[in-house]
Order: sequence, then structure tokens, then C-alpha cells
Amino acid sequence: MSTSLTNSIRETYGKYLANLGERDSNIVVLEADLGKSTRSILFKEKFPERYFDVGIAEQNMASIAAGLALCGKMPYINSFAVFVSGRAFDQIRGSICIPNINVRIAGSSCGLSDYADGKTHQSLEDMAIMRSLPNMTVLCPMDSVEIEKMMESLEHWKGPAYIRINRNELPILYPEEDEYHIGKILQLRDGSDVALFACGSMVKRSLDAAEKLASEGIQARVLNVSTLKPLDREAVIKFSSGTKAIVTAEEHTIYGGLGSAIAEALRSERHAPIDFIGIDNKFGRSARNYEEILKEYGLTAEEIVKTIHRLLR
Repeated sequence: MSTSLTNSIRETYGKYLANLGERDSNIVVLEADLGKSTRSILFKEKFPERYFDVGIAEQNMASIAAGLALCGKMPYINSFAVFVSGRAFDQIRGSICIPNINVRIAGSSCGLSDYADGKTHQSLEDMAIMRSLPNMTVLCPMDSVEIEKMMESLEHWKGPAYIRINRNELPILYPEEDEYHIGKILQLRDGSDVALFACGSMVKRSLDAAEKLASEGIQARVLNVSTLKPLDREAVIKFSSGTKAIVTAEEHTIYGGLGSAIAEALRSERHAPIDFIGIDNKFGRSARNYEEILKEYGLTAEEIVKTIHRLLR
């Protein structure tokens, strides 16, 4: 079901949520005082009686969602990624993941995408936190087309799921005609020298890096890993096989996120040298714009190219 196309993942998410509410009266939405930013407010405008703003109380929000799910409702809980994954961890673990119930958790303004508000509002460890939980599905869309397809797949998915949502507009890369399946790794570019696994905002930067490398005669296979858990281990092994280098790229700490997931998948295999593009043991900071902060943390096509050059020496 297509909403009006926009480059904003969070806007597309909000519109899809509102449309989903029209088709399913069991959809309920919970918010922690950030509805205008997460765009869950679009659901409130249509269904105020099924929208619950709990205030700055993420723990309560997760517990209420668990109760609603046990009563047969389909709750979507919303906040900034740093708050919903951090402040509500105990309730998500104990009340949602242990009973393995259907709750959707939208972590908005993820990574460094809330560039102006600084380290307290920037979530660099949310995928690692969520990936550590048994029964949790962890998703990271690269654009608004993929979030729409992802939301459609989640309508039929069992158990809890975490969706990582970027705050800023991102270019559309997902082929609209392609089917989407949770757990599938999407190859966007083929190449035999390097396997380049990326998620979220780093997919476009990986494609840009592959273009630069191609001008040097280096062919990079670019792979969009929008499902970090469950990870398709067989696909990771297949895409890595025969390459001379493996690189992962994520707007997230290198500890416990995409890089860790790919390394874990390859742990018992013979494979090429591997390195991670991500944030190494740092918190965020404030910046004047999104591109400035990504450059500050080395999350650029140029840094990917440098890393691949080093691995291929």
C-alpha cells in the first residue's frame, strides 16, 4: 500500500501508520512526548481515541504496550531511538521480549541524524542493545520506499520488532518494483573484489565509494543489510565468498551493530580481511548540519575508499 512518496523516512512511517489504522482497528499508537518529531502525530490526527501520549515516561509506555498486546491489540511505540532503547530497556526485555509478544518499537532520530541536539539525543548503540535481546527483530531501512515495504511485512510478522528511523531526508535507492522480505539482504551493485555491507544512511555512501573504486579498477559488491536480526548468515557467506576484502558501514558504534553481526556470521568461515566503518568508542556531539557531523565521525564515501585501499594492499 503506497503512501505519497517522500524522501523522509519518518514522514513515510507516520503516513503508513495512519493508513494502517484505517485498515486495522486493533492498531494502537503510543508516544513519549515526541509525536511531532517521530511523526506518530499523523496517526493521532485520524484516530485520537487510539493514540496515547504517555509523556516523558518511556518505561511506562513499553509496559502499557505489553498489556495492550496481551489484550489483542497491535501497539506501535515511538520515541527517539536513544530513549526508547535505553530508558525502556528493562521493560522491553521483561514485558515484551520474554513473553515474545507483538509490539513494534520505532526508534526515531537514530544515529547522528539529530545532529543539533548533541550526545544526549544521539543513539549510537541502539541496534546493539536491541540485537542482544532474544526474540527481537532489528530493522534499519535505507529510504522511504524500504520503510513502507518493511511496515507492510511487519503486519504479518510475529513477535517484537525494532525499527531504526533516520530523522533526515535520504535519497531513494530501493527498487520500487522489488519485493521486500524481512531477513533478505539486497544486492544493489555487483563486484568481485570487495563485499561492502551497509545499512541505513551508509548505503548511499557505500554506493558512492563503489563508484569511485570502479574508476580505479576495483569492483565492490554493495549490499543493503536492512535486517540485522535475524541475519541471513548463508547470504553473508555467499556474498563474501571469493572477495579480497570485506567492509561494513553503519551510522552506529562498531561494537554490537552491523559490523559485529557480519563478523559473527563469518566466524567459522575462511574469509578475506574485514574492517568496520562506524563510530569507535565515542558519544555524539552537536553540529551545524548532518553532513558536517558525518564527516567528523568518518562516515563518508572517502573513508570507505581509504579503508578498502588499506585492506587491499
